[in-house]
Amino acid sequence: MTDTLWEEFHRVVNMTSNELEDWLRTRSADEDSEALPDQAGTPTGQEVLRVLRKRRTDLTTEDVRVMRKVVERVNEQRRADLEPTAGEAHWRHRLMSIGHDPLKPA
Repeated sequence: MTDTLWEEFHRVVNMTSNELEDWLRTRSADEDSEALPDQAGTPTGQEVLRVLRKRRTDLTTEDVRVMRKVVERVNEQRRADLEPTAGEAHWRHRLMSIGHDPLKPA
């Protein structure tokens, strides 16, 4: 894994692990049920959360794959400068589910 990927991942994932965890729990809760905390949110959101909680030296090949996927997804949907941008709520919520809040500076 390159230092560049680590830095780019942490640039595009601008939510802390606590913010992402809270968001995933909120998104998974509904009137009838609430997911277990370690199962809340999308599988990719859970993978991002696991990566955020690791040190660079502890990353696995799977973690690197997740990091690349998230960097690509955010870059496809955002301008290169990642300046805070308002957009459709569903667009923002989808990005937040992988750790990127378009309203926060990167």
